[in-house]
Amino acid sequence: MTQNRTGLSEIRVPDRLPARLRAMARARPLTYFFLLANGLSWVAWVPYILSQNGLGLWDYRFPAILGTTQVLGVLPGAYLGPIGAAFAMTALVDGRPGLRSWTRRLWRWRVGGRWYAITLLSVPAGMLLTGLAFSGGQVAAPSAAALTAFVPMLLFQMITTGLAEEPGWRDFALPLLQSRFSPLRAAFVLGPLWGVWHFPLFLTEWGGYPEASWTRPLAFLMFCVAFNIVMSWVFNRTGQSLPLSMLMHVGVNTFASVMWTEMFPGLDGELALIAMGAGAVVAATAIVVATRGRLGYHPVLPSGHEDAVPLARHVGYDRDRTMIES
Repeated sequence: MTQNRTGLSEIRVPDRLPARLRAMARARPLTYFFLLANGLSWVAWVPYILSQNGLGLWDYRFPAILGTTQVLGVLPGAYLGPIGAAFAMTALVDGRPGLRSWTRRLWRWRVGGRWYAITLLSVPAGMLLTGLAFSGGQVAAPSAAALTAFVPMLLFQMITTGLAEEPGWRDFALPLLQSRFSPLRAAFVLGPLWGVWHFPLFLTEWGGYPEASWTRPLAFLMFCVAFNIVMSWVFNRTGQSLPLSMLMHVGVNTFASVMWTEMFPGLDGELALIAMGAGAVVAATAIVVATRGRLGYHPVLPSGHEDAVPLARHVGYDRDRTMIES
């Protein structure tokens, strides 16, 4: 009898465990998403932080690919973090149907042309104006090499930084937050969390270590909080288009890495981040005032959504049925 009971319990445990995991995920999807996103990335970044590219405690230097060590040092942890956490949480709660819907949203390119223009042109224009203001009007023409490299670097950033981060921060977390809080409050929650996720990298070449001062992470955090408001507005106004969010995110990265130092050589690391943060604050303030804090958020509920699974009730319906503005 004892052996029968033991055998029966061994059969039931694998059935109960996924159910418990799903229940936990459905009860606190955001909590577990942020824990996974940070935990997976931070653990994967430990070798880079300890290496000669960081604290120097490990006698190893990551090789440079395309002129940077971040491809091997940073990108694996980025892929494990936000996009990995979003994939895991969606799989736990919604299973294969949820994953299919989540994957389809990654390819929502059908957005009005003016939003492509806004996304692609507003970031360089804003950064140019900000750079002019903080450099005292001292600006140099970018080199032919920089102009030639801009579009290829933008495309490369789309499949690296954009794909690694945006399916988690904007496509998964932001709609969940907006379903619980006001759009502005949701943006103020996501912005700091997005910024803090990067903090361990300030102990590496990515963050200018060891020359960078302690103020650089704070300036970066200010930028993330403000720019997240801008990105939330674009995400909402484009029918929650993930590709447009990716374009806006990598537009900043690409302009900063390819054009910024050439056009504004007088702006060093700290001052450059302060300038970018100030420009983002101005843009975010204008959007908050213009939208009265709604940030373009207009959820549309489909009929019969009452029977949807818990995560889909918070995330799926407003994205799959929202009209894309043109």
